[in-house]
Amino acid sequence: MILSSGPLATWLALVALVAYGLAAWPWRGPSRIDTGALAVGWVAHGAALTVDIAGAGHGARIGFAPVLSFTVWMVVLVNAIESRMLPLPAVRRMLALAGCAAVVLAWLFPGEVPLASHSPWAPVHWVLGVVSYGLFGVAVLHAWMLDSAERRMRNRAPGEGTVLGLPLLRLERLTFGFVEAGFVVLTLALLLGAFTTEHWRWDHKTVFSLLGWAVFAALLAGRLLRGWRGRRATRWLYAGAVLLLLAYVGSRFVLEVVLGRPVV
Repeated sequence: MILSSGPLATWLALVALVAYGLAAWPWRGPSRIDTGALAVGWVAHGAALTVDIAGAGHGARIGFAPVLSFTVWMVVLVNAIESRMLPLPAVRRMLALAGCAAVVLAWLFPGEVPLASHSPWAPVHWVLGVVSYGLFGVAVLHAWMLDSAERRMRNRAPGEGTVLGLPLLRLERLTFGFVEAGFVVLTLALLLGAFTTEHWRWDHKTVFSLLGWAVFAALLAGRLLRGWRGRRATRWLYAGAVLLLLAYVGSRFVLEVVLGRPVV
């Protein structure tokens, strides 16, 4: 087990954990505590990630848990922005619980590998890759909401044609807007990595990244040329997200935790 690198990161993680816990608590009746707690948790979460990833005396480093944690952090941010237009308390509580899990995971496994490279573009490549994770994470959340609404429609439940008050067509546009943004950022990350690396390697990260990119490309082409919608489209989205998750998080998890050896 690898514990967080310093007391500052530990205290920030504890603040985030308590705040996310308050946000996830099923308060009775109208309450502003959960909204404020989620905001405090998000700020402390981001600060803890900054300390662990960006430095704090040990140099920038990466790992599977910080990437997952950043993905959750970004999903919470987007949900908070959307909640200003349409409050979604059930989704907010679910994300608060995910925030708790992400903070604990990143505190236990902050990563060990310094971000060192012969290319000055390597940090940009890494940032683009992590941002693409966040964008696809947001898209997966919206796709889950879209699938839930469609199941309710098939069962002819109340609120037909909406999900928690949000029109289905608008939710679908949001979902695949994030897919398109994530695809563009992922493409830039892959191109930058290909043109700046000294030695191209067909490792697990590369193979799964390219497979994920191909699935997202097929999804967007299918929507454009064949009008893919509904469960067919979301299944492709889920498949691409899983492949992308295996590309970095999966391979790093195996090397860092299962095998317990340093990653070069």
